[in-house]
Amino acid sequence: MKLPSHVVIAEEKLTGYLLAWRARNDKSGYLAQAGYESSNWQILQADLRRLAATADAEAERTTPFGEILSARGSLHGPNGVILTVKTVWIRLAETGEVRFVTLFPDAE
Repeated sequence: MKLPSHVVIAEEKLTGYLLAWRARNDKSGYLAQAGYESSNWQILQADLRRLAATADAEAERTTPFGEILSARGSLHGPNGVILTVKTVWIRLAETGEVRFVTLFPDAE
């Protein structure tokens, strides 16, 4: 299945979570390898939109809040390094809106 064309990727999710160093489950170091940082968060947002538009999504599970979806693909960072990632999305039960949740390095 394809994700809808109007997915929501909140600025705060990128700048306050993915691109901010965290003592636990840090993702900023992985993303920094490709040149993503808080000062260029818009590039990461655009690259995630591109991944969402082209990747096939799979339903993972359903929660009271909505359906959890995943999509695998590559992010071509601003410095030319390519990261292979698994992205996680939620289709909200109340509104049907699809929102970005997180990403992980893809081991597959």
